[in-house]
Amino acid sequence: MPQPKADARTTLLDARAMSRALQRMAVEILELAQGTDDLVLIGIQRRGVELAERIAKLIEKEEGVDVPRGALDITLYRDDLGTVGPNPVIGETRIPGDLTDKHAVIVDDVLYTGRTVRAALDELADFGRPKRISLAVLVDRGGRELPIQADIVGTAVKTSADDRVEVQVEELDGRDQADIVR
Repeated sequence: MPQPKADARTTLLDARAMSRALQRMAVEILELAQGTDDLVLIGIQRRGVELAERIAKLIEKEEGVDVPRGALDITLYRDDLGTVGPNPVIGETRIPGDLTDKHAVIVDDVLYTGRTVRAALDELADFGRPKRISLAVLVDRGGRELPIQADIVGTAVKTSADDRVEVQVEELDGRDQADIVR
C-alpha cells in the first residue's frame, strides 16, 4: 500500500524575521494612525491576539504609551458557521471600551480569502463606530474571495489553494515561525 505523501514545509519567517516584521509593522501602524492618541489594537483569536500584544509592547517601548488592546473571536460571525459543527469552540471577545471615534487596527496572523476579516468587521460594529478601521497582518497569502486588503503587511507570498500557511507564536506554540505547507 502506498505511503501518504509527507507535507513539504517551507519557512517564510523564522523567529528573527518575524521579530523584524513585527517591529516594522509597529512603526507603520504609528505612522498610519499618526501617533497613539486614538489608537486601539484588536487581535483576532487565536494568534492575532498574541501578535497585537507584541505590537502594543513595541509601540509602548518606542512611544512610552500603553496602547489599549482587545481580542475578537469571530466564530459566531462566520458566514460558514454551519460547517464548523454543532458545538463550535468560542473564545474570548474583549474590547477596551467604546470604539466610537477611535482608530481600530485589526491584527491577524494570515490574510487569505478575506472572510475572517469580514466577520471581524461585522463583530466590531457591535462595539461602536470607529472613525477608522485598519488591517495589519503578519502574512498576506493572496487568494482573496472578498474585496479586502491589508493596510500593513509583515510579508506577502503567493500560494496555491492547496497550500496552508501556518503561523506559530512562542506564547502558544513554543516558537516563532511562519511556514507554507504544501
